[in-house]
Amino acid sequence: MKLALMSDIHANIQAFETCLTHARAHGAQQFALLGDLVGYGADPVAVVRQARDLADGGALLIKGNHDAMAVAPPAAANANGDLTATWTHAQLDDSQRNFLDRLPLTMRQQAVLLVHASVNDPALWRYVYDERAAAASLDAAAAWPEVRYVFGGHVHAQTLYYRGAGAGLMKFTPTPGVAVPVPRHRHWLATIGSVGQPRDGNPQSMYAMFDTDKSRLTFYRVSYDHNAAAAAIRRAGLPGFFADRLKVGQ
Repeated sequence: MKLALMSDIHANIQAFETCLTHARAHGAQQFALLGDLVGYGADPVAVVRQARDLADGGALLIKGNHDAMAVAPPAAANANGDLTATWTHAQLDDSQRNFLDRLPLTMRQQAVLLVHASVNDPALWRYVYDERAAAASLDAAAAWPEVRYVFGGHVHAQTLYYRGAGAGLMKFTPTPGVAVPVPRHRHWLATIGSVGQPRDGNPQSMYAMFDTDKSRLTFYRVSYDHNAAAAAIRRAGLPGFFADRLKVGQ
């Protein structure tokens, strides 16, 4: 089975629809959305509607920190993401907010464990940005002995970690479009990047495809109409910073 892994869509319907089309063209048979459906972007209603349709078709969905903030916005805006939480909350109806609120923090499917941030205390939204953080997440996943793969987002970067012969973790930066063998006798953790808001200087969307039969993981970068997404942010009256970031990937 080919499982398309997507995270950090951030209300960017242009990027989301382009990645869905790309994944289907590459044989995706199931989808997993790893949180942050909303936040920053101009189209939370369209993205949540698409996500609900996917869930009705058997997709796996988990909650991200921006989904939680859209349900219960912070009283004060102390970070960039806080600025759009209240606006996003107002765009969504009760049914859509309830849908986000009911999403689980983790989900397991056989040897795969899905999480938005880190498996250790997922509600604290820890960033898995280096080997130490990845090791802590994998250690927490050991509560499920059958788990060999942990897939998450949150850091908006595509990185693969694995345990070698020793106790430490090895870090690997994948090449987009090149399948990476991920045999089951090792333990693996991947951050799959952001569909809707890359921050590495490249505006192309990010997602990954896991072939469970061949034990291969392929990371993708996909071009989409980021100018249209940026224009939608400006039309919505959201801070121009969020539009500019889509164009330069910062």
